[in-house]
Amino acid sequence: MFEKYAVLVAYFVFLCLLGFIAARRVRGMKSFVTGNKSLSFWVAAFSAQATGESAWLLLGVTGMGAMVGFSAYWIVFGEVLGVFVAWFFMGKRFKRLTDRYASLTMTDFLVSRFGSTTHTLRILSAVSLIVFVMIYISAQIDATGSAFEAFLGWPYMQGALVGFGIVVVYCVAGGFLAAAWTDMFQGAVMLGCLVVLPIVAFLAIGDWGVIHAGLEAIDPGLVTVWGSGGASWMNLATVLGMMLIGLGFLGSPQVFARLLSIRSEAEIDRGKWVAVLFTFLVDAAAVSVGVLGRYVFTSEGVDPEAVLGNGGQNVMSQLVQVSFPPWIVGLYVAAVLSAIMSTVSSLLVMAASAVTHDLYAQFTTRSLSDRFAALLCRYATLCIACGAMALAIAVALLSPERTIFWFAIFGWSGIAATFCPMVILALFWSGFTERGAIASMLGGFSMTMLSKFVLQDLTGVGPLFQALETMPPSFLFALLLGFLVSLAAPNKPLKQRFLSECHAELPDL
Repeated sequence: MFEKYAVLVAYFVFLCLLGFIAARRVRGMKSFVTGNKSLSFWVAAFSAQATGESAWLLLGVTGMGAMVGFSAYWIVFGEVLGVFVAWFFMGKRFKRLTDRYASLTMTDFLVSRFGSTTHTLRILSAVSLIVFVMIYISAQIDATGSAFEAFLGWPYMQGALVGFGIVVVYCVAGGFLAAAWTDMFQGAVMLGCLVVLPIVAFLAIGDWGVIHAGLEAIDPGLVTVWGSGGASWMNLATVLGMMLIGLGFLGSPQVFARLLSIRSEAEIDRGKWVAVLFTFLVDAAAVSVGVLGRYVFTSEGVDPEAVLGNGGQNVMSQLVQVSFPPWIVGLYVAAVLSAIMSTVSSLLVMAASAVTHDLYAQFTTRSLSDRFAALLCRYATLCIACGAMALAIAVALLSPERTIFWFAIFGWSGIAATFCPMVILALFWSGFTERGAIASMLGGFSMTMLSKFVLQDLTGVGPLFQALETMPPSFLFALLLGFLVSLAAPNKPLKQRFLSECHAELPDL
């Protein structure tokens, strides 16, 4: 046990050290929110993908691999495709426009893109972001408690509070730069640990034919990409729901904040392959960990949740315990915490920037000094973190049957459905209007709630919406609503301005 704690203490000390080094570079709002737009492609790519993956990957996706088998590889396909489109087709255009508008946040970009004359879009964007960010952060805090419980045997609440405290310390100190630097380090830890584990487990077994036959004996549905029962309509809906998780990379503010803060467009060209390869390796490894764990720890007729925990989310911890000595187990605890903290830190800084830059600074006549702006960002970070912690505790008490996979996906889907359709249309369609953007945002926000809490409980079609989950219907509804409202109320002068800003080098689609 001593070895596990020694590794964890060293890990936490290093994270806090990075945070305090970054704190020395924070001189005002811009440095706290964007790191002065100085990220290299390595830092931007690792940070963006580590932020996008979260505890959902190491605990949720590994658990999904254990529960459904080969069909979970559709998650890998969808995520890689989403990252590819974001970095190859959206990144440079977004970077060019945000630099031209001198944007510090996603809300800045949207307000400048539409030439807003009112505060409606700014308020709606900032408030929507804060709401879903708090939900998403609470899911990560929940995963922190589960990780300490599974790996070290700590009480859930104690683990959640310790992990929460560490990430708040370095975020409050160093802001965006601390989040980006620690994300780079944590992304490397995640990548190394995830890729090594299934390789070691497979070599210990030594025969793919034996693994395949064993899984088929446990449940034939584990070895088909369509799941139990074959290519039924319900299974197709489930596959579609898993594939479209990758839509969240097409404009989610926490991911695109890295593209906004990268040093130059040339760095995007260098970083795009890093981002795609990172995503493929960690996602494929996570599903493989779950599949191998199902073979090792269960047998025919055994309830996998009775052995591997709710949603199979303890499969990684169990596979690590039987594969490695204690000091390496400590490294894997650090890897899980890396996934959690990289996401929490980025979301905290982004939500704090929404409070301070997008709301407070825009609605006060007081001139903000650099010192006061940085202090205000830190206070906002602390307040939002405490709110997310309270929400995580409430969910833990009220919903003991929750799974990390779907808890995190709800927050991810809400952010994606609210922002991604709007960002896609804003980047690629010159006819997209501010009214269309407001309609799209409201549609994505409301449909996420409606889909989760109403449509999934309807008689007849409810199971179909449960299989799809919240992302596909919410995303599609927001995209169509933004398109139709923009057609109904066109804005020709804005179209000409947008074309003049980016058409010459990046043709309008």
